[in-house]
Amino acid sequence: MEDAGIYAREFPYLDRHVQLGVAQGKVISVSFPQTPDDDAGPDHPLLDRIEAYLEGTADDFDDVELALTMPTEQRTVLEAVREIPHGESADCGQLARMAPGFDPENDDDMITIRTALDENPLPLLIPDHRIRDGPSASPPDVEQKLRSLEGL
Repeated sequence: MEDAGIYAREFPYLDRHVQLGVAQGKVISVSFPQTPDDDAGPDHPLLDRIEAYLEGTADDFDDVELALTMPTEQRTVLEAVREIPHGESADCGQLARMAPGFDPENDDDMITIRTALDENPLPLLIPDHRIRDGPSASPPDVEQKLRSLEGL
């Protein structure tokens, strides 16, 4: 993976760009701007994989190195989201059971889960669109297109 930089490419299926932030060979951000940053380059191997995914090739992106800088509890939730396979979904209660140390009956745990989903810095790579009843860090139209693409 490229060591560092901002990369973006327009994808007709999403009717917008996918923009990646990369530092020290790890992806630190994913966003979906209408117009990318001026200094964003179009060529990155991960953008090629995203293009194939958006054209219908199943990919969980589970081998992509990510840098998550957030509270440990939120990181635990997002790591559990990453375990949900392409084309499958879960609800927040199921996610609570998947994430070590979380209880779906505990209101504080459920708040942490929803906060982690809402503040996910890497939507698509951490597929919060696979959580049926949770917030997504992707714009609503992108979330729906990703869900549709995976038959959810």
